[in-house]
Amino acid sequence: RESKREAHADQSITILHAKVAQKSYGSEKRFFCPPPCVYISGHGWRVMQDHLKGEICGYMCLDSSSHSQADTFKLLFDEQPNSRLFACAKSLFISDQDKRKHFCLLLRLFLGNQQEVGSFQSRMIKVISKPSQKRQSMKNADLCISSCSKVALFNRLRSQTVSTRYLSVDSGAFIASARQWTAFTITMGKCRSDQGGLVLSEGFICYGSVVQLVCTESGVALPPMVIRKVNKQHAILDVDEPVSQLHKCAFQFRDNPNAYLCLSNDTIIQDSSKVVLNDGSCWTIIGVEVVEFTFNRGLASIQTPVSPFPVITGLGVNGGGHVAMLEIHGENFSPHLKMLFGNNEAETMFKSPKSMLCVIPDVSVYSDSWRCLRRIITLPLSLVRSDGLIYRTSYSFTYSPELHLPPSARGATAGREGGADRGQEDEEDILLEKIHQEFTRTNFHLFMQS
Repeated sequence: RESKREAHADQSITILHAKVAQKSYGSEKRFFCPPPCVYISGHGWRVMQDHLKGEICGYMCLDSSSHSQADTFKLLFDEQPNSRLFACAKSLFISDQDKRKHFCLLLRLFLGNQQEVGSFQSRMIKVISKPSQKRQSMKNADLCISSCSKVALFNRLRSQTVSTRYLSVDSGAFIASARQWTAFTITMGKCRSDQGGLVLSEGFICYGSVVQLVCTESGVALPPMVIRKVNKQHAILDVDEPVSQLHKCAFQFRDNPNAYLCLSNDTIIQDSSKVVLNDGSCWTIIGVEVVEFTFNRGLASIQTPVSPFPVITGLGVNGGGHVAMLEIHGENFSPHLKMLFGNNEAETMFKSPKSMLCVIPDVSVYSDSWRCLRRIITLPLSLVRSDGLIYRTSYSFTYSPELHLPPSARGATAGREGGADRGQEDEEDILLEKIHQEFTRTNFHLFMQS
């Protein structure tokens, strides 16, 4: 079955949040910093609003909270120039009464306070009491910053919460924002002397390393810089320990060792300083997560919640040819889901909420005369619910061309080289392969029915 749906009608939800959160003790409230942010985009939202006549509103809380008004933050969405909606939960915190070491954030979206869109969960967040000043070991690897991971940077003048500014990107320029923050991919490496580029290295980011910050959304990048540990407004130049969550650090420009990445009146500049830094050059670094949910609703499913949202975490291929199977691993699976290869629905079997199995469609569905093709075909993978709701994924499936000759060519070659006997053997092999395929496919159908 084909499930055709225009991609421009997709609806996307993006949640940005930190990987760690400081616990609040007693009556204090240590609000999560940077605050969890929500972006809503896609033309499908406008279509849904026009059809159901309502504005989008949302609430965010910790996943096991009682959803009381005191524990839930109401999100106020602002429309941005790029037609996206944006909101941030500025006053979320975790108290010392909550004994968990990890938790998730729960986002609930509604249309006009009545029609539920769905519930969406963040990634796991680790609870810490305070930033660790000890040298990190492999036992605390989850507190270290890895190369090619995502981070956020913020600056807090004189330790005042109201003066917090986040490193952000707006219209291709680096700015300091009091409300919005940007996720950056931090890469560690060695600079090439000839081309000036960065040769990437794996592992944990260590002080004294050359790093580069790249905006995950726009691709805008700062030049390679040396990351330095900061202690009492001083840049420590002889430290090579791993960078840890919520550490204070400075970024020293390689081509000008006396210049550091600096905040000045909500703009980003180079600050010329030797060892003693001003407040604007001291940044707090923290690992962050970017979680995306994209779906496409037809009119048949527009009034039913999209949650629980299925998430694919891994794929595995079994078998080959016409009986190839795809193992799907993830969360929130149900018997009402089928796998889509492009727009074509595959035979799918539900095994558990974390596992499904499907038959990989023959490539002839997507192209004629596959045996003569010598090009790769890549198709996006999606999940479709029984009411037509499509869940997009970040995965794709690639059909690679076979390297051997097609059967007709093989038969002609065999006739020239080995005579009619070789051609007859090839025909028998093909017949046996077809019988094997039919037997396997029949078994699969019986297994599904049982």
